[in-house]
Amino acid sequence: QVQLVESGGGLVQAGGSLRLSCAASGRTFSTNAMGWSRQAPGKEREFVAAINWLGTSTYYTDSVKDRFTISRDNAKNMVFLQMNSLKPEDTAVYYCAASSGYSGSSNIRQYDYWGQGTQVTVSS
Repeated sequence: QVQLVESGGGLVQAGGSLRLSCAASGRTFSTNAMGWSRQAPGKEREFVAAINWLGTSTYYTDSVKDRFTISRDNAKNMVFLQMNSLKPEDTAVYYCAASSGYSGSSNIRQYDYWGQGTQVTVSS
């Protein structure tokens, strides 16, 4: 089992930045690929970003490329999502997720463990 706790969400104006953090505990974290997904009101949960277990490969959905950066610190069991140039359409609950595999994936069904989520609201 892996327990995940997100933090860092909040209210920000369009063009602003936020940094989300995800603290992992439980079974070995450093061998899990990690990802971030989000769910806006009335919409399905969608993939945002993923990182492999070593932190050497990252993946992003097209709408956040060049604005968001995923990173990890295996020594501290942490994953981060730096979000810059935020837009109102980025408003959603953001979820941290862990996969049992080593490689990151854009398929959110491949993630086995999920956090409770943190709200991000971007005002126009």
